[in-house]
Amino acid sequence: MRPFTYERPATLAAAIGILEARGTEAIALAGGTDLIISLRDGSVTPEVVVDVKAIEDLGATIRVDRDQLVIGARVVMEDIARDPRVRRDFIALAEAAAVVGSVQIRNRATLAGNICNASPAADTAPALLIYGAQVVAVGPGGTRRISIDDFFLGPGVCALAPGELVTEIELPLPAQPRGAVHVRRTRRRGHDLASVTLACAVLGDGSVRLSYGSVGPRPLLVTAEATVLADAGASAEAWSASLEPLLAAASPSARSMRASPEYRLAMLRVLALRALDTARRRLAEGAAA
Repeated sequence: MRPFTYERPATLAAAIGILEARGTEAIALAGGTDLIISLRDGSVTPEVVVDVKAIEDLGATIRVDRDQLVIGARVVMEDIARDPRVRRDFIALAEAAAVVGSVQIRNRATLAGNICNASPAADTAPALLIYGAQVVAVGPGGTRRISIDDFFLGPGVCALAPGELVTEIELPLPAQPRGAVHVRRTRRRGHDLASVTLACAVLGDGSVRLSYGSVGPRPLLVTAEATVLADAGASAEAWSASLEPLLAAASPSARSMRASPEYRLAMLRVLALRALDTARRRLAEGAAA
């Protein structure tokens, strides 16, 4: 591991000041579950690591604020997976958080860190996309909100400007009934990265929101209004035909060691059909959102 300077600011302003002053030489540490690995293998070599875990302004709670659920930047995956409000209104996010790494990792890894790492295989990204999340970022220029669909730019690259930190993730509370689910395919049980990760929501008005990752340079969101995919009585052939255009943007890399492009594309279709079936059933049962 290359030597670096360690900073542990107590305030958000101090952290932003360090990040702005040091630019690309500095990197923020929240849970550290991705960063520590990258530091050890030399894939990132910062001059300064800025530990933000002690900053009170980076909330460590989940709260309802008017018409949205707000998840603080220091909230860990285990808390998200267990929170009754998340499980009631954002079940796909709870399911995604529950499969991030091992239980030890889930008690350290934060949702904010997971999206800032911007891995195409991030488990929580598809769920955040189907729910229309917004990322709240604070930096030298003040506060701004970034649609989660605009936040992911490419492998390891997000839309944060120099000196910015994520303070919260906002999820609009459901305005209509919906059923949703998160599914994934890995090589083995446990903390393996997913070969395909997918989240799906079927809404009461017949529209479908589908998001998938690990099959391109960033997780993708596709939507369809009044589609046969929401119709539990449609034929398997009709579902498959309607699904194909929604999966057309998938472009898995041939360089991945986890699975071939052909396998990923085949499993993407299988998982999408399974997810749609579960989401339709949950919508009908009113069991999840």
